[in-house]
Amino acid sequence: MHEHRASVVWRRETETFDYPSYNRSHSWRFESGISVPASAASGFLGTPDRVDPEEAYVAAISSCHMLTFLAICARKRILVDAYIDNAVGFMEENAQGKLAIARVHLAPEIRFGPNPPSEETVRKIHHLSHEECFIANSVNTEITVLGH
Repeated sequence: MHEHRASVVWRRETETFDYPSYNRSHSWRFESGISVPASAASGFLGTPDRVDPEEAYVAAISSCHMLTFLAICARKRILVDAYIDNAVGFMEENAQGKLAIARVHLAPEIRFGPNPPSEETVRKIHHLSHEECFIANSVNTEITVLGH
C-alpha cells in the first residue's frame, strides 16, 4: 500500500463572493515541497496561466502510461531515447448528464535507440502499459492510444 498526499490551498482575494467575481486561483502542494499554481479552466472563469484540474487529469493519465511504457521497455531491454505525448482530453456529458472528461486520446511519439522494436511489439507494449497503468486502473475514462 502506498499513500499519496496533496494539499489544495485557496484563499478569497475578492471583496465579494459571488459566482462571477470570486478568484479561482489556488495552489496544489505536495510532500516533496513542490507547489503548483492552479485554477479553474478558462471556460469556468479560471486564470489561464495556471494548471486546471482537467488538464492535470489528462497529464496524469499520459504520464502514468508513459512511465509504465518506459518500465516495460527497460525490463525488455528496449532502449527508448525520447517519448513525447500530446494527449487530449474531451469533456462531454456522460450517461448521467454530467460533464466529465469522458475520453482521453494519447498520441505518443517515441524515438528508440538502435534495434527499435517492431510496430507489433510497440502496440503490445502500449496495450500492456494501459492494462498496468495505476491511473488508467483508477478511472472510468475511455483512454485510447492513437496509432497503436
